[in-house]
Amino acid sequence: MSGVIDLFETGMADLHRALAALRRERPVVEVALPGGGTAWLVTRYEDAQRALGDPRLGKRSSAGGFSYQRMLPEDVARAVSRHLLALDPPDHTRLRRLVSGAFTARRMAALRPRIEGLAEELLDGMSGADRVDLIESYALPLPIQVLCDLLGVPSEDQADFRSWTNAIVAGGVDPAGLPPALVAIVGYIRELLAAKRRRPADDLLSALITVRDQEDRLSDDELISMVYLLLIAGHETTVNLIGNGALLLLAEPERWARVVATPELVPGAVEELLRYEGPVQSATFRTALEPVELGGQKIPEGARVLISLLSANRDGERFPDPDRLDLDRPVTPNLAFGHGIHYCLGAPLARLEGDIAFRALARRFPDLRLAVPVEEVAWRPSLLLRGLSALPVALR
Repeated sequence: MSGVIDLFETGMADLHRALAALRRERPVVEVALPGGGTAWLVTRYEDAQRALGDPRLGKRSSAGGFSYQRMLPEDVARAVSRHLLALDPPDHTRLRRLVSGAFTARRMAALRPRIEGLAEELLDGMSGADRVDLIESYALPLPIQVLCDLLGVPSEDQADFRSWTNAIVAGGVDPAGLPPALVAIVGYIRELLAAKRRRPADDLLSALITVRDQEDRLSDDELISMVYLLLIAGHETTVNLIGNGALLLLAEPERWARVVATPELVPGAVEELLRYEGPVQSATFRTALEPVELGGQKIPEGARVLISLLSANRDGERFPDPDRLDLDRPVTPNLAFGHGIHYCLGAPLARLEGDIAFRALARRFPDLRLAVPVEEVAWRPSLLLRGLSALPVALR
């Protein structure tokens, strides 16, 4: 094997097989990107963890890995590039300090009863059917409504921002729909923020508008960027956690029966599901700010770097028997939510939603089963995220 490879030609269903071959033969390799150009893909756990914490692999000039920003109005490009995943220290340090103050333990803990209530409402809505798409009926609306409640977003706007986020998530492999979706979502956020400034409420959006550290506070672009990040990452990761997890639990009826009979397995099962088929395929792009050596490979200054969380979490050097889903596996830290300064701020909320979602689903539909063969379940095209297009299930 030599030269640049096109990993993404293999298709989403065969991705694990392709990544396993790379871990064995070319653990750090230059890959062609669907939107044009190349990036160095890091596939082993040790290298991935090191790369995620290496300040020489920064966000400066990464531009999301694509040239779409030059296709945007300047104010829109600026407004989607000032969030936590797009900045290096000291800007990142300052922004995370400000934003972390809005993610209080009290605010997160207070969400549990509401999440449990939303799960029950959605399951009530499914109960009259023989067959449903579990993504559309449950995995998707649950985190979206939680996010709407958390941010103070009107629930009637869910359909709009779901269509925008679909286009943004697919932007890595289909860039055409990305610019109009970004223009639309930035315009929406601006209107939403203006409404919250006129009439503040007890929600995260109002808290972000007023958050400050002494005389420091978020600029308008930082505020828009942060809300943009929350709208995208805040629900996409949890949709995929619930959807991917449900597929894996239902793929073997005995596995689902264990969860139904032993709900106390669920917190550990969530960790194993995150490791085995996590919601994020690759961390967002880094740029080599100077020459860097990883896994015996020299990466030149200015090169883009993709860190495969999906591959790292199947590395046999880190996890014994990594390709076996083991609900009894001792919890070992994995990279599903990243590592280092860009570790996902919303990871505790995603875990909470996953725990509630699987417990409620097992309690209400103990006879749940897949309505199609596992190999017919389709994965969404995405460079960064790992999730299903649909999950047809039979309820009885």
